[in-house]
Amino acid sequence: MEAVNLLRQKQLVAFPTETVYGVGADAFSAEAATKIFAAKNRPQSNPLLLHVSNMEQVKWIVKDISPEAIKLMQAFWPGPLSIVLPGGDELPEEVRGGKDNIGLRMPSHPVALALIEKSGPLVATSANLSGRPSPVTAQDVMRDLEGRVAAIIDGGPATAKVESTVVDLTGRPYKILRLGAISAEKLKKAAPGCFDNN
Repeated sequence: MEAVNLLRQKQLVAFPTETVYGVGADAFSAEAATKIFAAKNRPQSNPLLLHVSNMEQVKWIVKDISPEAIKLMQAFWPGPLSIVLPGGDELPEEVRGGKDNIGLRMPSHPVALALIEKSGPLVATSANLSGRPSPVTAQDVMRDLEGRVAAIIDGGPATAKVESTVVDLTGRPYKILRLGAISAEKLKKAAPGCFDNN
């Protein structure tokens, strides 16, 4: 797959997920991560999400996986839930946005999963210029990022057309940082007592 070769060369590749199109890079390369911020005109203090395709990859990336995190992963992965956990030492500071924690998600789109399975974990965010609407088609990506990324994989329109829900499990009380494709009610049902203050 040409896209995998480009990622291994520290280039950027835009790819479909079930929520929106993302722009991704090698998760363990500070050089590649910096290119995402430049392509999007995104502040480097705004951390990126790690995208994985299996649980073994999660173990490379985080220091600790709590029982509550495992419950949520079992309930919603692959799918539109991003979970913030303590980041491991392997991750460059540029990927973490200077923070100790890292957000992870496992997309359910078959193209995204196949790409990550072959390339390894990807650091990614929505494939648009900062401040612009999140892209739901490859054409949306081209309007914003053509010439700023090495390749755009067209996997058809995103089905959810809304970004992932983001939860922070790094300290009590657990927090819902962003509501997206998964509702607060579904989170509370999957992990009783964890999000009662949200």
